[in-house]
Amino acid sequence: MKVYADNAATTKMSKTAVSAMLPYMENIFGNPSSLYSIGQEAAEGVYNARLSIADDLGCSPKEIYFTSGGSEADNQAIRSAAEIGAKRNKRHIVSTAFEHHAVLHTLKKLEKEGFEVTLLDVHENGLVTPEQVEQAIRPDTCLVTIMYANNEIGTVQPIKEIGAVCREKKVTFHTDAVQAVGHLPVNVVDDNIDMLSLSAHKFHGPKGVGVLYVRKGVYLSNLIEGGAQERGKRAGTENVPGIVGAAAALKESVNNLSESTAKLVKLRDRLIDGLLEIPHSVLNGDRESRLPGNVNICFEGIEGESLLLLLDAKGISASSGSACTSGSLDPSHVLLAIGRPHEIAHGSLRLSICSENTEEEIEYIISEVPKVVSYLRNMSPVWRDLQEGKKSYVIQ
Repeated sequence: MKVYADNAATTKMSKTAVSAMLPYMENIFGNPSSLYSIGQEAAEGVYNARLSIADDLGCSPKEIYFTSGGSEADNQAIRSAAEIGAKRNKRHIVSTAFEHHAVLHTLKKLEKEGFEVTLLDVHENGLVTPEQVEQAIRPDTCLVTIMYANNEIGTVQPIKEIGAVCREKKVTFHTDAVQAVGHLPVNVVDDNIDMLSLSAHKFHGPKGVGVLYVRKGVYLSNLIEGGAQERGKRAGTENVPGIVGAAAALKESVNNLSESTAKLVKLRDRLIDGLLEIPHSVLNGDRESRLPGNVNICFEGIEGESLLLLLDAKGISASSGSACTSGSLDPSHVLLAIGRPHEIAHGSLRLSICSENTEEEIEYIISEVPKVVSYLRNMSPVWRDLQEGKKSYVIQ
């Protein structure tokens, strides 16, 4: 059996998205900036996509900017807030220790440019609180950037309440919502969000397309120069098929959200219960406040990389963390942030499912993972020391 369970890394494009894109790849291939009819037809496709995405997020189409993905959107949002902050002599930024590296690396670069960054500690359940944010904000704070839902452990933050704190303190609030949009009900007005980043390939849209929402009145600087596209804020000929596909995929996801969530929560909870029957295993992140399709578990006494390779041999596609850092030998910074020791963080498994996954697939995963874990433990000198009492178990 083949089971794809790494939807947090990327998703299979939906037939709806592919169908929407095809005309713009075959016939309506004009440059949207051109005045002749085929170019204007392409421009109309971009315009309609902007209207659709704005409707799904609860904002004005003039507040939507198309980018190449979530990482670019994160960079532009953070750098924009930093630029206006510097002009106002405000060089302090608040974030968390378990953000995506698109955020953390941008903040690290800003530190080298004279900014001070406060990374909030994350509780063991993978959540931060509005009180933490309020206590961290200073008179010179120019930005708070906190992800909507974590890409590894799936925990969903109290974004509306955090946004309310930022609004009261008159501090710009950005959220990396790459894992949230299309999977959770997101309304930028209700959630008190000033800037939001999303990426189409996380909800069955095409790769290479992202969106940056910027509330009217919030300053946005250019990350890419060279043209008047996106109202002069993002140069480069628009990826028309991708933009159209992104809008179609998001609309489909939003329209089916209630139904897919109900199915996913049932499958997710069955998967969690089944895998936690493995001795000395622990769920990472809050059980309730998490994405409908996310399961992240640590198994003591094994290496995650070996686990993934053996699961792949059994037809199960999974991960041990973010796809953006899969080549790293270091343990997940997310798991370290919630207090997992290095040796435990190394033994993590992330399974991220979508509505196309079946009960049969979930049962297959539950049947195969214990076999692989047992096989790896039997080979491990660390596990032997634990069983012989030479070392103490971390996960009881």
